[in-house]
Amino acid sequence: MPLERIALISDVHGNLTALEAVLADIEARGIRRIFNLGDYVGKGPRGQAVVDRCQEVCEVNILGNWDDFLPDPARTIDNEGMRWWKNELREDQWTWLRALPFCHDFVLSGRQIRLFHASADTVHHRTRFDHDEKEFLAMFENTPATGDGPIPTVVGYGDTHDAYCETDLGRTLFNTGSVGNSLGDITPVYVVLEGVPDSPDPAPFSIQFVRVPYDAAAELEVARALGMPELDGYESEIIHGVYRGDLYAGETPTYHRV
Repeated sequence: MPLERIALISDVHGNLTALEAVLADIEARGIRRIFNLGDYVGKGPRGQAVVDRCQEVCEVNILGNWDDFLPDPARTIDNEGMRWWKNELREDQWTWLRALPFCHDFVLSGRQIRLFHASADTVHHRTRFDHDEKEFLAMFENTPATGDGPIPTVVGYGDTHDAYCETDLGRTLFNTGSVGNSLGDITPVYVVLEGVPDSPDPAPFSIQFVRVPYDAAAELEVARALGMPELDGYESEIIHGVYRGDLYAGETPTYHRV
């Protein structure tokens, strides 16, 4: 049976310039299926356009933590940035974002694959790449959030903006990294899965990470022209790869396993 490729994108965070660069690369490779692992909005200036574009091109769209809490009418964390990013969206998009599915399960080359945004329990629990065996195994468990489907042997997620792939104990865990807010290396990154779709039989299977350069300076100018708050934080992240929390705390970034 012929192999098929699926592009996985995540954490666009309102960065339409980066998204369009990645989508152009996906199209140039002849990839027709795109799955999105969440966090369409917040941090960047064009969440509304990003949501519209992802609704147009993504076969699968999954809930992220920003998609859940930013439009939440009961949200208690509030500041100028939160209000700006929420109000930049349309009300119908608030509803669409919060109603997105938690995860997506499918079979590729005999491997049971599960995708979600952050962890098997909730979009608000963060699993770093530097974790112990208990945390690793927990990513493959069925929970009330995932439902009682087949136990996955391959799990992909986003959230941490930190691309990696780990295989152990017969299981593979990978993080897609971030399209619109990549830290450390500011170049947007996405994942290509290749295998035989819907096949229960073992077949060739691969996970590829793709970095796509884009015009980050132009994206920053869009944010400036639109009057987006926290512009210095956005510049720190998309130009220098430094998390805005470190910038605002006056802390020098260190090697992130420490």
